[in-house]
Amino acid sequence: MEKKTAVASKNPNVEKAPSPIGGIFATIVIPIAIIVCVLIYMFVLGNPANFEGGDPDSHPLPGNYLGIVYKGGWVVPILMALNLMVFIFAIERALTISKAKGSKSIAAFVRIISAKLNQRDINGAIAACDAQKGSVANVVKAGLLKYKEMQNEPELLKAEKVAAIQKEIEESTSLELPMLEKNLVIISTIASISTLVGLIGTVLGMIKAFAALAQGGAPDAVGLANGISEALINTALGITGSAIAIIAYNYFTSKIDELTYGIDEAGFSIISTFASQHDTAPVKTQTV
Repeated sequence: MEKKTAVASKNPNVEKAPSPIGGIFATIVIPIAIIVCVLIYMFVLGNPANFEGGDPDSHPLPGNYLGIVYKGGWVVPILMALNLMVFIFAIERALTISKAKGSKSIAAFVRIISAKLNQRDINGAIAACDAQKGSVANVVKAGLLKYKEMQNEPELLKAEKVAAIQKEIEESTSLELPMLEKNLVIISTIASISTLVGLIGTVLGMIKAFAALAQGGAPDAVGLANGISEALINTALGITGSAIAIIAYNYFTSKIDELTYGIDEAGFSIISTFASQHDTAPVKTQTV
């Protein structure tokens, strides 16, 4: 029996080297966010016009929230930078995932592919992928191109053809998913450390407050108020940043799961349609 081994093709339309853009983006955003927030803390929140007597060491003017936040101390710009990073990376992930989804909804795209396959219109299904664009369409197109290639392999068994198509879909998926998940680890890290950083500021503020109470004679009212303000402001900023990061991480994770489910559904449709429409290849015998 003469038999050929199916090998997954290297599709130039799908396989590509990992892009360094995501790493460069994070490397640029993080220090810029820290610098911007430090400058805001020093020159906007710490503006003498926000305080009584024009002295940042004094009480903030009544109702002046910029001066109140300034009293949170040096931990405030760190927490502000963490909050800013969450917003920036959330916007970046939203744009990336929206682009990966393509022009139509995933459910509508999968229905179109299934209908084209049932009509044996492989070229029409590939054209639908070109029109859809995005990561899901890239993976499905790779599977369809392999599907088309396997149709012209009469010497392979059906099980080998199905395995080759499935392998192509899995390899294409493994190339697309890292792009979708990039920078999510930063958001999840901020969700974990934002509360801890806020807690550090809270502890430092309470230390100042109790130090003001421990002075001999009359307690230092200004030091006590500043310490309590520092503790409460850092707590609020830390909890806020952590909450926003958790919401963003869970939202984008659910969107990626939706894309992955669409890929799995389309891949199953491709494989099951091929298996139902093609018989096992006839065995070739070689006469000696």
